[in-house]
Amino acid sequence: MSKKTKWSVAGAALIAITAIIVLTAMRSGNKATNVRIEPVQKRDLIASVTASGNVTPRTKVDLSSDITGKIVRLDVKEGQMVSKGQFLLQIDPQEAQANVQRAEAALSAAKAATAQAKASLLQAQKSYERSLEIKKANAQLISDEQLEQLRTTVDVDQATLEAQQHLVDQNFAQLAQVKSALGKTTIYAPMAGRVTRLNVEGGETAIMGTLNKDAATLLTISDMSVLETKVKVDETDVARIQVGDSAMVQIDAFPDTTFRGRVTKISNSAVKSATATQANGDQAVDYEVTIQLLDVPPETRPDFSATAKIVTDSRHNVLSIPIIALTVRENETLQSGDTAIGLGKPKPKKEVGKKDVEGVFVVGSDGKVTFRQVRRGITGEKHFEVLSGLKEGERIVAGTYQAIRELKDGALVKEQKADPKKPGA
Repeated sequence: MSKKTKWSVAGAALIAITAIIVLTAMRSGNKATNVRIEPVQKRDLIASVTASGNVTPRTKVDLSSDITGKIVRLDVKEGQMVSKGQFLLQIDPQEAQANVQRAEAALSAAKAATAQAKASLLQAQKSYERSLEIKKANAQLISDEQLEQLRTTVDVDQATLEAQQHLVDQNFAQLAQVKSALGKTTIYAPMAGRVTRLNVEGGETAIMGTLNKDAATLLTISDMSVLETKVKVDETDVARIQVGDSAMVQIDAFPDTTFRGRVTKISNSAVKSATATQANGDQAVDYEVTIQLLDVPPETRPDFSATAKIVTDSRHNVLSIPIIALTVRENETLQSGDTAIGLGKPKPKKEVGKKDVEGVFVVGSDGKVTFRQVRRGITGEKHFEVLSGLKEGERIVAGTYQAIRELKDGALVKEQKADPKKPGA
């Protein structure tokens, strides 16, 4: 075979291979993608925010001591119900009683000294008055110097009496102070409730609450008639919650029961520690939302773990699409006054003047899909509300996630058979 013939055969073979590759690529390009197809339907939607927290009583009192001393008597146990004014415990009163006796003795001495000063003043006044009468009758009998001395004695005794009277007042105040300290050795219940925490036993030493509040807490009394759960809600969700919103609360201790609740308070400042803020400026910001629990069983205890589902909005019989059906396509030019609509997930930074457009793939009668922008409303548990862009009955691609992410305008799709073992795509 000549060299020219060999080159001709090689060229023909190359052309045939190229044709086969192109034909295969064209066939694969026309291959339909298996997707799940659903019609746009009307549904009832409920938007909610889910957060976790712990059960706490609305009203509770942490009792601590105002004095330091040994506990000589303890009359309550943890879990016991107490009434307002009921005796709880006694701190050793001996030192306080001695201080009271000392103050009472000092007061008695001050009163006696006051009586003595009063008598001395009375005597000095009478001596001065007698001498003054004699001086008037016969000026030669008493000199002016003697009269001045008697007058000075009256003034000194008057000042001494006033000082003793002030000393009596001082001792009265001292007695009241030590009596107050004696009264603080006996601790009574400031409110009715249950002893939910007892940190001491008889014979232990109680320390002053001003030194260390946590270590000084003797016991906690809680009013278990009104219980709450305080949950932490992310900053992206807290703006949708309002006081009065209803909630469904699941308490871990009662897994088969759901309790009703109502939002009673939303914090105005974030729950974020200063150390964590300094360590990481991108830390998530949470706000505390208080939910009052309704009709909880009496077995409920403080600090039970709870998960609350707060209902923020609801819609009746509105157009909706599965959450998985909504996708994003980039590089759409911003129109005047437009803002980007997000999915609540962080996205990489894009060029200024560009935005993500949310939409779905609508399946045509020929089996090809067209990306159509939609405007959504509230988010239900599994569906988005559709405000514009779709009509009831239109068929859209509703799965799988991988297929939707890779679809393009004009792609051919076919409906896949439902797999009972995999209900979610």
